[in-house]
Amino acid sequence: MTHAQDGPDFTTPAGSAVVQLRTVAVTSGRPAKEPDAPLNQPIVPASTYVGGGATGYGRYGNPGWSALEDAVGQLEGGTAISFASGMAGVNAVVDLLDEGATLLISDTCYLGVASLAAERARQGRLTLRPVPVDDTDAIVAAAEGADMVWLESPTNPLMDVADLKAVSAALAALPGDAPLLVVDNTFATPILQRPLELGADLVVHSATKFLSGHSDAVLGAVVTADQAIADRLLASRSLHGATPGVLEAFLVLRGLRTLALRVEAAQESALILAERLGQHRSVRRVRHPGWGSLLSIELADADAADRLVAGARVWVHATSLGGVESTFERRRRWPAELPTVPDSLVRLSVGIEHVDDLWADLRRVLDSL
Repeated sequence: MTHAQDGPDFTTPAGSAVVQLRTVAVTSGRPAKEPDAPLNQPIVPASTYVGGGATGYGRYGNPGWSALEDAVGQLEGGTAISFASGMAGVNAVVDLLDEGATLLISDTCYLGVASLAAERARQGRLTLRPVPVDDTDAIVAAAEGADMVWLESPTNPLMDVADLKAVSAALAALPGDAPLLVVDNTFATPILQRPLELGADLVVHSATKFLSGHSDAVLGAVVTADQAIADRLLASRSLHGATPGVLEAFLVLRGLRTLALRVEAAQESALILAERLGQHRSVRRVRHPGWGSLLSIELADADAADRLVAGARVWVHATSLGGVESTFERRRRWPAELPTVPDSLVRLSVGIEHVDDLWADLRRVLDSL
């Protein structure tokens, strides 16, 4: 894993320059540099276009979507397709599977993904095989004969990490056609992890989270280096109408400009908080992979967890994550949350506030427990 300040070199599609990912986040998805042209892609609220061009209709394309997709695609190293939400993108990827296909899925994955997969299984459209993402041997053993392997790394909210490179290599060595490897990269972002370079076929983002970074837009993105898959995803988005709003695309692209800086600052604070929380008497367990800006803690019981999220003043009790503000919640407050998630677990998304203020707010409540 690499930090934002010393990330991997990146060659633009035209091969004209080699730059760092934090530079790509700032320079990609811009209009042409012409006199009096705007620096940012303007919002184009159009449903109807003059005939004869490539777009044709508002459900098929928008300059704002294209700008955002250019930026996300360059950051991840593939072709990006934007969607109305992260779950809309998830649905489009799952729809790549034929009826009766086998889907191998993380046993501690995001609640929305788990619910969608379970619904398809109840309908008889999929066979599910849950596996722990941090056990490469278990993944490979379960993957033979599967059509798709869906991994989160780190997982939401238990923070388990998969060895994506090893998994990808092992899947490629399986007899017959290798299953498609899908990686939800929402938590890591391309600043810390680029799954396509590690062998993944598709990367999924809830762009609502870190890519946007300001808790003001709902949007999803799927990235692939396989143009045939990208074409199928685009056709699915157009057919099913899972198109993002033009304002949302503008907001996510604007937020993307500071992605590297936000991730770097939040990760630094998360490392400090993980260490301090691990030394507090009220904290039974800290779950943090050693990188990234999300962590989870386990307290004595659900009551203690509820008292923590209710008593904080700087931290915000909210279900989302990846914004400039620090948010946290007890995940099992959601009735459909997976039973593998402890009742006392609190997921923390570290923002860009000063770490001492964040710690003082947590310690004040933890001391009272």
